[in-house]
Amino acid sequence: MGVRLLHRTTRRVGLTEAGHAFLERIAPALSEIDDAIDALRQHGDRPAGTLRIAVPQMVLDHLIAPCVASFMRAWPEVKLDIQVENRLTDLIADGFDAGIRLGERLARDMVALPLGGPQRAVVVGSPAYFAAHGRPIHPRDLSTHDCVRFRFSSNAIYRWEFAHPTGASKGQWFELDVDGPITTNDPSMAIRAAIDGLGLTHMVEPSVRAALADGRLQSVLDDWLPPFDGFYLYYPSRLQVPPKLRAFIEHLRQHCAVLATAHERQ
Repeated sequence: MGVRLLHRTTRRVGLTEAGHAFLERIAPALSEIDDAIDALRQHGDRPAGTLRIAVPQMVLDHLIAPCVASFMRAWPEVKLDIQVENRLTDLIADGFDAGIRLGERLARDMVALPLGGPQRAVVVGSPAYFAAHGRPIHPRDLSTHDCVRFRFSSNAIYRWEFAHPTGASKGQWFELDVDGPITTNDPSMAIRAAIDGLGLTHMVEPSVRAALADGRLQSVLDDWLPPFDGFYLYYPSRLQVPPKLRAFIEHLRQHCAVLATAHERQ
């Protein structure tokens, strides 16, 4: 074209002003080409391309993160785009291939595959906290305790859920709006605050299993917290499942089976 695009010396190569301007103009086209190649790969038999998944924070550490490395080693042509979302994600509108959600919150037009079976929630606190404040024996006793509250991405505060263990209302779930000195949208922060004796927190049991096992946390109100429908991987029913998603589903199922076996042995 008769225009210098590069400055070249014996040590380095750099763009000229014209080179910078040219690159800025063609960058969107190059990105479109990359996306087109990525989409074409998805129609092949071998898993490849970018897999976008929406995952709630509460399952990231114990369910998703531990199996990412082994999945990437097994399928190096797949790129994972994991978005941590503490809200009800619209997969189609937000451009996700799949998501993970509690069974009770699944939309009817989704294909849902169970992960890990039923779950339990626990209310936990540190031994030091219980020594100083006593133990609640009924959910209504929480009104006199410091509680670490959880805020969703929608800005709503999670209301702690319990089920009646006996009587005419046995098995019926109800909610409580607790109060306390700390509110966070990070489960790890809530668990850390409970371990540090700042209050009680309400979590899915796998998130605090290690801290319960080594005594850093203790659970209360167990009779009021029966098992509930667990987590599911879900995707739109009209989606023709691409190889990359099929591979991830199978890998995640195997990981969940290993976790279940290990938990039973404990």
